[in-house]
This record gives sequence, structure tokens and C-alpha cells, in this order.
Amino acid sequence: MTQTPDTLALAPHQLAPQLRNDWLKHSILQTELTPAFIGQERAKAALQFAIGMDMPGYNLYVMGEPALGRFTLVQDILQHAAAEKATPDEWCYLRNFDDERMPTTLRLLPGEGRALVKRIEELVDEVLDTFPAAFDNPGYQRQKKAIQRTFDTRYEAALEAVEQKALEKKVVLYEDSGTVTFAPLIDGKPLDDSEFNKLSDEERQYFYDLVGELETILNEQLIELPQWKRDVSEQLRELRKATIEQVFKPLFKALEHHYVAELGVLRYLRDMRPHLVKLVLELLPEETEPEKAEELDIRTLFIEEFVPNVLVHHAAMDGAPVVFEPLPTYGNLFGRVEYATSGGSLYTNHRMIRPGALHRANGGYLILDADKLLPQAQVWEALKQALKSSELLIDTLSEHAVTNSTIITPKAIPLQVKVILMGSRDLYYLIQELDDEFNELFRVLADFEHYLPYQQQTLNYMVRQIRLQMRELGLEQLSECGFERLLQFSFRQAEHQHKLSARFADVLELVREACYYATQAGSESVTSEHVRQALAGKQYRTGRISESFLEDIQQGQILIDSDGLAVGKVNGLTVLEIGDTTFGTPARISATVFAGASGVVDIEREVELGKAIHSKGVLILNGFLGARYARDFPLTLSANIAMEQSYGHIDGDSASLAEICALISAITQVPIKQSLAVTGSINQHGEVQAIGGVNEKIEGFFRLCQLRGLTGGQGVVIPASNQLNLVLNEEVRQAVSRGEFHIYVVKNVDEALFLLTGIEPGEQTRRGDYPKKTLNAMVLKRLADIAEIVNGCSDDE
Repeated sequence: MTQTPDTLALAPHQLAPQLRNDWLKHSILQTELTPAFIGQERAKAALQFAIGMDMPGYNLYVMGEPALGRFTLVQDILQHAAAEKATPDEWCYLRNFDDERMPTTLRLLPGEGRALVKRIEELVDEVLDTFPAAFDNPGYQRQKKAIQRTFDTRYEAALEAVEQKALEKKVVLYEDSGTVTFAPLIDGKPLDDSEFNKLSDEERQYFYDLVGELETILNEQLIELPQWKRDVSEQLRELRKATIEQVFKPLFKALEHHYVAELGVLRYLRDMRPHLVKLVLELLPEETEPEKAEELDIRTLFIEEFVPNVLVHHAAMDGAPVVFEPLPTYGNLFGRVEYATSGGSLYTNHRMIRPGALHRANGGYLILDADKLLPQAQVWEALKQALKSSELLIDTLSEHAVTNSTIITPKAIPLQVKVILMGSRDLYYLIQELDDEFNELFRVLADFEHYLPYQQQTLNYMVRQIRLQMRELGLEQLSECGFERLLQFSFRQAEHQHKLSARFADVLELVREACYYATQAGSESVTSEHVRQALAGKQYRTGRISESFLEDIQQGQILIDSDGLAVGKVNGLTVLEIGDTTFGTPARISATVFAGASGVVDIEREVELGKAIHSKGVLILNGFLGARYARDFPLTLSANIAMEQSYGHIDGDSASLAEICALISAITQVPIKQSLAVTGSINQHGEVQAIGGVNEKIEGFFRLCQLRGLTGGQGVVIPASNQLNLVLNEEVRQAVSRGEFHIYVVKNVDEALFLLTGIEPGEQTRRGDYPKKTLNAMVLKRLADIAEIVNGCSDDE
């Protein structure tokens, strides 16, 4: 092995992206502020394809994580596409005069819904203004009196005949308010009650019999009186009806003339007319009755009965609708039927039908959050059924099936909508696996990438968006150094030296916070100092937990050494994610080895704190040890590996490099430098593999060393394949440039062991052994000795 620690160390310029100054200057100098979405060409192409495929089943699933600009891009592209499409027709619900429990639908051109409602309301107002005043017409009154006169004539003729007979028998007939009575005549004078009581019994009885006979004759004469009254009532009703219809003729004629080309409206007017006449007959008397008028809101009753319910209004030149429903419950999507109470009972009608997002998006586009929609199985199934049948039906039976209510079932409306689901990557693959109909209904996938290409066009677009955000906050100028600092932040979010993060929303959030500090300082431009203050401010606000870890280490409550040597101990590196806080911190990994046949025991796994991937990494150690050292003898040893002072679940295999180094140190009793921390995973051939969170891990150990004092011998060992992911902060880069801290990259276990122990690992010879006094030779000899001890004991037994 010809490498030295210096050849494995990275130079300061390798620890962060190298920005092109000419690109920065060109971007800062541009004056155009037209908004433009940054990157995501693959997703744009998918969106354009889905919009262009105006066929069933070509709905869209937008896959990606939050803050990638999914909603912004989708809404922007849909708005442009919708502006070029025709405005959809409007749909109304009307009262079904044949069965009020099943309201019918009416399709109207855009903008016609409001006009129809206004004309029907005007019709109602004209009816209320006309009646009961229309009954004061002289012609109506004359016909009414003629009908009443006919009745009076017949009635008076009947009474006159009875009265004639009564006079012949010395009895007089009185009629008062429709009540007929008889009184005896003595000497041509009617008797009152006192005079009648003075008569003898025979005379009174005579008159009793006589009055009874006359009452019988009266009843015979008036036997048809009820029929006469019914005839009068019917004739008056027919007269009122004819008068109402006569008044309605010009009113309806004007409406019918206006809607001569709308067969649906004409049909509704035709069906409405007799019911309107009937309601006027029932509710509008010939003379106004104040008490009854106060009890009933007549206009409201007429409105509720006859005015259409326009679900969604469109202006003629609006284009297609683009609707986002943030809370896709059944009612919010499919609409609902509202209920009111009257006399302790629930009631409803066609006017209480409320539209849902599908009604508003019909003829256009509907954006839904898949993470909120799919957990609602009933809503998801109903949406699929609506898309398959191309019909929008409001299901009221299951929701309002109560005993004392009127249940209506609105007629289904034709549905033509393109649904865009926005959800995570995991959810997309899960629903694909569980729902066979998903691929039939959502045939197009728009996959949002996590990265943006680092190129001139990307920087130009970023500057535009940043300046637009600054202008909203009252600032205009963005300095070159400020933009550079923002780019460093985006590189750090992406954890890549040649790609920017697609989470541009995070950059804009940082811009807003930097604008705050610029405004506080009275500056007219945002500089790197303001961006630094914004980053430092957020770190301070969320850094209590990471600071408490460092305090525990400083106080000796968590045992971590940052200098000296130790056998079987290595400083590993971990990343903790707590809420929106992510930080790295060192963790001691220890190993012990003794004669035995238990193999390598993962203590974390034994106590069920180690998860699957971590346990896999430990099991790989057995494969590595056996393949490299135990070709001529069985691998026989007992070893324990643990992450010290860890009391929570551990996952990931990024500690496997540190664990094999601790294990080899324990086997050979060669001490390891505690001034170095190690991260990386290995395979069974000893190759070091990339890990995540490398920047946080390095900075976590650096903060500890900085707190204790940088000695020049401290540093971090990382996989060589992670060099591309390094976007370290300025403090670490400056410490490396001064030689106070080091970042080493290794490709295999031997390079890591060399850095940690300072002993040449040694390369394997053709005979399968290693040169003397090399580290691998020590490992081979010690493992052979343990195997002999263990196997010798077994033979003795």
C-alpha cells in the first residue's frame, strides 16, 4: 500500500461546489422578471401529454415530495391549457313536478344560468304584484256577482215557497245570516217567547206540530243547498283560475319567446305553468289577509318552488375551470343536500342541493391531494365510479337515511373532468399494487425530480423568482455574494456538488428570512451576510437539542474521546432527525473479542433496538472476516459489538465500517486514534460504500472538536464515493485550509484501518497470507490462535 494520510485527505476546494463566476454575473445582471418554473422537464412533458390526451382514463398522478413545486407547475400549466378550452355549460337542478323526490337537470350555455334565475324571479315578483289586485278587475267582479246572484235567486225562491205556505197556516218565517226560524201569528202579530208561553197547552202543541211540518217543507226545498254552494265555489274557482291563466299568458309568452331555442327551458316553463296557477289559487286570496301574509313568506315559497338551482356559474369567456380541493371528503367532492327543519321534521328540495368540487371542475381540471383522498375508501371508490361511468351522482340515501325527513335523489349529471392526483412516491407504488383499476384510470405519471441541473438557464430562472419574492417584500436588489450564498444552500439541500435542490420553496423561505434581516439593517439589497444571519437564526431557533448533546459530551455524561488512542473503540457518526431539526453527532462504537464460538453478536439486535438494515450490516462483517482471513481454518470467535449509550432504535448500515475497524482493533489489540471519526458501509469484499447525511455527520464531529479545541490531528473518514455529496459550511472549510481539521476519503477497509491505526494493512500474497508486521497479518494470526484454542478444547473433550 503506497498511500499516505495526505493522499487520502481532501483539499479545501473539494469540500464544496465550485461556482462559475461568469454564470453568477450573467444571472445577476439580467433584468427580466417574467416568472418561469425551474427545471422538471420530464414532469412538464407528462403534464402536456395528459392534457392533450382528451380521452377517458388519461388522468394524471403527480409524483414527488412536498416543496418541489408540484402544485405551482401543475396549476400554471393547467391555467394556460384551460384558457384555450371552451367554457363548459352550466347545470341546473329543477323541481320535478311529477316526483319532487327526484329533481331533474337542465343544461344551459355559459352565463345563461344567472339570466334564467333572474327571469324566473322577476316572473314571481310580477305574479305577486299582480295578485290579488287582478281580482279587482270589473269584468271579474261582474262575473263573480253573476254567479253569486244565481245562487241567491235559487235560495230566495226556495224560501219564498216555504214562506207562502207558512203564512197560509198563520206562521211567519224569519231569515237572519242564513238561519231560518218560524213564529206563530195571532191577530196578524208574531208572538214572542213570553207571549207564546201564555198560550194553552193545546195551542202550543198545535204550533209545535205546525212548525215541524214547515221545517220539513223547508228541508225539502233546501235539500240541494250544499250542491248549490259547491257549484258556486267551483264556478268561482274556475273563474279565478281563468283569470289567473289570462294574466299569465303575456308573462309566459315573453319568456317562451326569449327561450325559443332552448327546448329544456320551454319544457320546464310548460310544466311549471299549471303548478304556478295552482299555487296562486291556494296562497293568494282575492283580498289580502294581513294575518296570513305575516305567517307566510309568500315570495320565499314561490322562489323555493320554481326558481332553478344553478350549481356553478360560468362567464362566457372564462375558459375551462381549474379547481383544487384541499379537503376531499365526500361532500366536498360530490356535493351534498342540505336540510332544514319545520314542525320538528326535516325537509329539503332541489334548491338545497349544493355543488362539490367535481361540479365546479366539470368540463375542466380537478387537482386533489392523494394523501388525503386515498385513506377515505368510500370517497375513492365513488370517484373511480364517477370517472368510469362519466356521471356525477350525489348519493343521499346513505348519508341522510333518517325516519322523519324527505329524501331526494338528484338526477345524475354527465361528467367530463381530468383529475390530477398529487402524492408521494411510496403512495403511488402502494396504490398500484393494491388497486387494479388505478392504472386504467390514471394512465399518466408526472415524476418530479429531486434535483435541478446546475446550468446557466437554471440560475437565470432562480434569480427571477428570487427577485419577484423580494419585490413582494419591498426589496429590489440581490447582490452577487447573496445569490452565491443562496446557491450554496441549494447545493446543501441537494447534497450534491453538481446539482441543485428541486425544493426551491426552501430557497424562497430563506430569501424571505434574509429580506427580514436586510430590512432590519436598513439595506436596500440582500447580501451574503443577510443570508448568513437567516441561516444562523434558524439554527439558533432549532438548535437546542443538538447543543444539549454537545453539552452532555462536554460534561462527560456521553463518553466520546476526540484525542488519544483506545483499543476496540471507534467514534462513529450518526444523524438525528427530530421534527424539522437534523443534525449529526458522534457515537462511540465498541467491540470486544474473546475465545469462543458465538460469532459476531450485535448487541443492538439482541435487545431489539437494531432494525433490519443495521442488523444486515453487522452480519456482513462475518462474511468479510471469513472471506479474508479464514480460508484455511474455521472462523471461530466470540465478539460483541455495541453502539454505546444508545437507548433508541438504530437503523442503517453506515456504521459498519466503524464496526469492522473496532472489531479488528479488538482482535489485534492495536489501538485506534480517537481523534478521527468514521462513517461508511462495507460489503463482504471490504469495499466502502456511500452513506447519507455525510455533511451533517462531519459538521457534528467538527463542532465537538472545535468546542474542545482543534489540534490539527482531528478529522473524519468518509467513503470516497461521498466526496460528490460534500457541501460543508464555511467554518469546516476554513479549518481544513488551516490544517486544523481533515476530511479523509477511503475506498476500502484497509485504507480506513491505515488512517485509524497508522499501521500498514498489508496486501495478501499468492499463498494467501500477509507480510509480517502488517495489520492483516496480526488479524490472521490472532484468529488462527483463537480457532486453535477453541477447536483444541473441543478435541480434548
